[in-house]
Amino acid sequence: MSKTSKSKVAIIGLGNIGQVVATNLTKGNRPVILASRDYSQAKSLAEKVGNLAQPMEISAALQEADIIILAIWFSSIKEFLNQYAKQLEGKIIIDPSNPIAPDGKGGFIKTIDATNSAGQINKSLLPKGARLAKALGTLGAASLANASGQKPKPAVLFYATDDQSINTKIEELIWDTGFEPLYVGNLDQSIRIEVFGELHEFGALGKTVTADEIRRSVAV
Repeated sequence: MSKTSKSKVAIIGLGNIGQVVATNLTKGNRPVILASRDYSQAKSLAEKVGNLAQPMEISAALQEADIIILAIWFSSIKEFLNQYAKQLEGKIIIDPSNPIAPDGKGGFIKTIDATNSAGQINKSLLPKGARLAKALGTLGAASLANASGQKPKPAVLFYATDDQSINTKIEELIWDTGFEPLYVGNLDQSIRIEVFGELHEFGALGKTVTADEIRRSVAV
């Protein structure tokens, strides 16, 4: 597939994860739109990562892109989806969020019921015609940066979605970030790939893995 036929991607939110994903995508020769509530932050990051990155205001980015990476806190997603519901209609939304907060002891706690997931909650909030994939959130920012483009075999990023018609687009995007995509199932499997889950770096898995390594040890 040619670069020109790939879906346009916008990253909304330019914290640690958003910055790393933007950097990885541009290194993978994938153009990306950058947007934040602070436009100067988007402009500054675009200048840093190169001419494949284009800063925009949030509304313009949502209008322009086909795939929206919501690199914002889980606690802010409901408000965001409500505020921009019209612009998000029919879009592919990628959700890397994790429902966690500092525990005051140097660690983190889950902020929702132990049996629930951000993926399932955010699915219930989707604007009309929007499709959701849980992806890009199975590693911490440091590993997401350091393991991108790993040789000789790429590290894995897991993803889940109820709509398998978008799998090709999600997998193409993950490859462009320098990782191998691995589908784990519908969004009811999101809990496995969120923090504390069996397939998360900060859960039972505890590290980055290749596809061969994970298939030998865990049923995916």
